[in-house]
Amino acid sequence: MKIYTDTSLLVSLYVADANSHKADAWRQANSVPLDFTGFHRIEFRNALGLAVFQQRLTSGEATAAWQKVQDDLAAGRLVSQPILWNKILREAESMVEHHTPNIGSRTLDVLHVAAALVSGATEFCTFDERQGKLARLAGLRVQP
Repeated sequence: MKIYTDTSLLVSLYVADANSHKADAWRQANSVPLDFTGFHRIEFRNALGLAVFQQRLTSGEATAAWQKVQDDLAAGRLVSQPILWNKILREAESMVEHHTPNIGSRTLDVLHVAAALVSGATEFCTFDERQGKLARLAGLRVQP
């Protein structure tokens, strides 16, 4: 079993939000190291910056959340992985053709599901219902 987490779940692990309790419970049950790609990195950092802009987090809280990510990378709870953009884009284009007209997928959702498939994941973790629907259509088991 290989698990791919989208950024919504990762953010809920590191920043207190409406899904943090579910994310924490999921993480307790799934203590395996999680892949952390450059795609995760930029989307996570952007989510923190957006939360500061929207005044949902202070700059200090965002910095503290990012430090927790760095700590988990150093401890091996998150594992830096390269991202194979050419393969991901080919997979994403196929999903867009086959699924977006039917379920209305957003580009970042498609890219995450494609990244999961390319990485060899069998499990996909998200709090985004539409993204979860796409992951199921792509053959992934969706959690939490």
